[in-house]
Amino acid sequence: MSTLTRHRWPGLALFALVVALVAVVGGLAAANAGAVYVRLDLPVWAPPQWLFGPAWTVLYILIAISGWLVWEARGFDSSFVPYAVQLVLNALWTPLFFGAGLYGAAFLDISLLWVAILVNIVMFLRRRPVAGRLLAPYLLWVTYAGALNLFIWLNN
Repeated sequence: MSTLTRHRWPGLALFALVVALVAVVGGLAAANAGAVYVRLDLPVWAPPQWLFGPAWTVLYILIAISGWLVWEARGFDSSFVPYAVQLVLNALWTPLFFGAGLYGAAFLDISLLWVAILVNIVMFLRRRPVAGRLLAPYLLWVTYAGALNLFIWLNN
């Protein structure tokens, strides 16, 4: 059995674990998110509350696979700096928004998250193109969520 084959699946499990920890931080901070969300003045284009769980589940899976694909092809290199930064910013958003009700700080966080994801995509595209493309839905969702965050900040 080659070294690559031997380390392949534990590597995926490690990436899944790291991304799951980010999701858990958000989940713990979002314990009352449903109650907060329904009390907010929301735009007509706001998604229904039930959509967030499935959307983030898919996105977290794509984030983990994307990181794993680059790691498998290149090992840990400088492209993992924006990957780590976007995971930290991702983990911070929910406590800021739902936990503390700091909509302005959450908007700053999600704006920085958007930049980190974009840099991450560019770096991953150079190393393993499919890994960069897997992050595109994440960038689109964060763009939408950022617009929603801005609306909520300005109207609540």
